[in-house]
Amino acid sequence: MTTVVPTSEEDPALAVVRFTSELAWADAGPEVVEQQVSRLCLEAQECIVMGRWLDLASLMLTSADLIFSNSKVSEKDLECIFTVICNLVSKSESPDEQLEMAKLLCGKIIQQPTDKPALRLKILFNLYNLLENTYSRFYVYMKVLNLAASGKVTEHVIPSFKKIDSFLKEWNLEVKDQRDLFLGISNVLRESKSSGKDSFKFLTKYLATFSGEDAYAMGEAKEEAVRTIIEFVKAPDMFQCDLLDMPAVGQLEKDAKYALVYQLLKIFLTQRLDAYLEFQAANSALLKSYGLVHEDCIAKMRLMSLVDLASDGSGRVPYTLIKDTLRINDDEVELWVVKAITAKLINCKMDQMSQVVLVSSCAERVFGQHQWLALRLKLATWRDNIANVINAIQANKITEDGSQAMQGLMIR
Repeated sequence: MTTVVPTSEEDPALAVVRFTSELAWADAGPEVVEQQVSRLCLEAQECIVMGRWLDLASLMLTSADLIFSNSKVSEKDLECIFTVICNLVSKSESPDEQLEMAKLLCGKIIQQPTDKPALRLKILFNLYNLLENTYSRFYVYMKVLNLAASGKVTEHVIPSFKKIDSFLKEWNLEVKDQRDLFLGISNVLRESKSSGKDSFKFLTKYLATFSGEDAYAMGEAKEEAVRTIIEFVKAPDMFQCDLLDMPAVGQLEKDAKYALVYQLLKIFLTQRLDAYLEFQAANSALLKSYGLVHEDCIAKMRLMSLVDLASDGSGRVPYTLIKDTLRINDDEVELWVVKAITAKLINCKMDQMSQVVLVSSCAERVFGQHQWLALRLKLATWRDNIANVINAIQANKITEDGSQAMQGLMIR
């Protein structure tokens, strides 16, 4: 026989059970309401006494959907009710039970993502802050991302992306969970349409986790690799990436379905406008299927081609060569050079008398292993040069100090 120790009616959990059960049975008549409310309150009391917090949470969430849809319950009351329910996770000393409670709560909270989505997000963040177990926190955060995207309330979660690096340290995630996180963030950013560059950044982080994977695991990333390539090609303000060095992208080169997408990326990163125009003539339907606009692609490839011309090492690019490579008129050459300068792709001066562009520096279209090695070599050279300058200054200082000392002796 179960012994129930009387608990004060002021107990928040019992108050919530009583309130929600009265709402749930309101149409059944006074006698049924009283009977059901008493039964549920006794069951809740037993859970409290026995410390069965998971069972209590399940009991309290039974009418959760009804509470959200009931017009008699204000958003403030809803928040209070779920604050009491979420607080149960702090009573459990078992990390596994905390996780199960978090899963149970999240399942109910995100069930109708388009109904009061901002409030649901607020409740999830409250739950996150109450959890001590790091994996449970990660689990709730992933549900936050899903709800934000489904409920069209991404503006409430985007600010938290600035803390992702610290979150990763705290959560100490396995590779699979990292992938889910990066992909989830990218989906939220794509839904918000606020920052294509940030969405692209997290997509590349996702793809980078597949380095060294077997062919089966790598296959998971094909669709996202294609999406990343298309986002890069579409972006009017992105001119550099290291996608060609990623195994998850490299697998597309010989893929029967996506080989042409890989070829398109290679054209944008390593070739000039003529190669793109040849590709477009043969694959116009493919480009349209991915939502690529031919005129936008031409504009981007002209800038990419101009960077390629500027990187030949001579430092001098004739106007005629720019005109022929970019397939533009004579009076458009300087306009495109200015566009490249504005986009911070090249640093140069235009010699109008000689009809030549004098290049002092330019961006790298691809920044992979070769570029890192070149940068390392350049930095090492600079370090040595600075060391030589410092040594020369110190040597001169010693000489000057010696000369001054000798002059002092001679005066005496």
